[in-house]
Amino acid sequence: MTIQNPTGKVYLVGAGPGDPDLLTVRALKLIQSATVTLYDNLVSPAVVELIPASVQRIYVGKERGNHTLPQEEINHLLVRLAREGHQVLRLKGGDPFIFGRGGEEIETLAASGIAFEVVPGITAASGVAAYAGIPLTHRDHAQSCVFVTGHLKNHTMDLDWESLARPHQTVVVYMGLQGLGALCSNLIRHGLPAHTPAAIVQQGTRPQQHVVIGTLQNLPERALAAKLQAPTLIIVGGVVTLHQVLHWFNPRPPA
Repeated sequence: MTIQNPTGKVYLVGAGPGDPDLLTVRALKLIQSATVTLYDNLVSPAVVELIPASVQRIYVGKERGNHTLPQEEINHLLVRLAREGHQVLRLKGGDPFIFGRGGEEIETLAASGIAFEVVPGITAASGVAAYAGIPLTHRDHAQSCVFVTGHLKNHTMDLDWESLARPHQTVVVYMGLQGLGALCSNLIRHGLPAHTPAAIVQQGTRPQQHVVIGTLQNLPERALAAKLQAPTLIIVGGVVTLHQVLHWFNPRPPA
């Protein structure tokens, strides 16, 4: 790769699902050594607090329907900052390569001759499920696990419903709060029993974590009654029944 500015580099770093104790050692070192940091809405406040006060912080949003900077502008901002000689930390919630659009960002960097490094993070599926006491696989319940995004497009959810509505697997849905009703009804329509266990977890691994347990039939109603807010993660499958016995995390909201 031809590097136009040998002193500038971009570090694409996964910040994990929220609990700062789940950061990798490499992620923490880069948070403390970068000269400028770009972070989005899914990076928890507790992780943002670890950024030294002397480091320039740039909030780039990425909330549902409200992007402070469009993705293309973020890509070009990373290029510009690196060419100025900065050690740029691009901090993303979860893992940058799992529904994080990290691939798009480093495609731009590679095309522009900018040096980069990718630091994986604990993705929401594994981190949130662990803190909710829901194993994603289990010999008695699920021999496979599927990750999908629940973003609505034109008020519909375009997924491979037949492959998702299979027995003995766990389905994990990122960003699916707004489309929860459509998700559950489509899974039932394509073959999963209405009584299939399902859970939705609000702000998993954080002090505000809230787990709502139900079935495909009643989870949308229960989530609405609980007044859940993003970020959330939805888990569908027999493994959800293990929550009652295996939950261990007792979140305590800060004073």
